[in-house]
Amino acid sequence: MGCRCYCSGMSLADKAIARIRELILSGDLPPGSRLPPEQRLAADLGLSRNLMREAVKALVLARVLEIRRGDGTYVTSLEPAILLEGLGSAVELLRADTQLELTEVRRLFEPIATAVAAARISAAELGEVHRHLEAMQAAKDDVELLNRHDAAFHRAVLAATGNQTLASLLEGISSRTVRARVWRGLVDDAVADRTLAEHQAIYDALAAGDPTLAQAVALVHVSTTERWLRDHLAESDERS
Repeated sequence: MGCRCYCSGMSLADKAIARIRELILSGDLPPGSRLPPEQRLAADLGLSRNLMREAVKALVLARVLEIRRGDGTYVTSLEPAILLEGLGSAVELLRADTQLELTEVRRLFEPIATAVAAARISAAELGEVHRHLEAMQAAKDDVELLNRHDAAFHRAVLAATGNQTLASLLEGISSRTVRARVWRGLVDDAVADRTLAEHQAIYDALAAGDPTLAQAVALVHVSTTERWLRDHLAESDERS
């Protein structure tokens, strides 16, 4: 197993992580493969066993490796849904102004993703979107349930793109906290019906298989969320 030289500015732990990543990228440790015994891998890479353990722990947290108790350490499938799984948890910790930036990112990507979904969606996938739309309409006075089905509605739309990376990325940046705050505010402001109508418009565009319309109505919907969040952040700043 050969390794490249690494920048002297990197910490020893970073170098250990980089060397294992290099083995994965080179194909020496492909997705699903089991790592060699710790002592052997440490010796092959010229690392101490303590550094090796530290590197493995970091890569487990990053979803690159997984430890199977009693069996060993394996490279994960490296699918986008796994590697980007931790993004949502990080997003939840962002400050309110940064969450607004994420909403802007969502406005850039989600309308295009919805257009792709309109061109590719199957009857079964469309049925899943419709199921969550109906659940949202039935739960419009229950903010918690409404929020749950709202997230599931958009997840179903993104799944219909057939693009795991795009779906995982957008799922990660769609903060559950922001969604909950927005829905609570919309219900309090008595404009939840309008937002539900926007979801209906997205479904109708998907059902019609019209990518241009789907992109347009998704843009309107995400812009509504962004506008609400921007206005309420401004009100909070004025009060503080």
